[in-house]
Amino acid sequence: MHIDKDLVAASATPLVLGILADGDLHGYAILKRVGELSGGRMQWTDGMLYPLLHRLERNGWVSARWGVSEAGRKRKHYALTTAGREALGERQAQWSVVADALRQVWDRLEGGHAAAEVWA
Repeated sequence: MHIDKDLVAASATPLVLGILADGDLHGYAILKRVGELSGGRMQWTDGMLYPLLHRLERNGWVSARWGVSEAGRKRKHYALTTAGREALGERQAQWSVVADALRQVWDRLEGGHAAAEVWA
């Protein structure tokens, strides 16, 4: 399934903030987690993730520090800041409104109400 780039862009910030709410991760681990959470239907690239992480860091929502992986490779680890937790809470509230509105529209479509009203 192809997911429209506008939808991916709109959901990227709350998704990354939510993933980091579970703990510090390096970029590759974030990419893997997105794939896991979406059942493999969302496959982000480095070129999409790292500019987002840098923007989140500039906003003060994410902090970054260099560390060494188990394999001995240097990796930048990202962590959610207090401001990032607040931003996540705001995004959760916003997405709840959007999700509720969409659910109502889709429920009506599934029930046949929307089609019946168009022809009425």
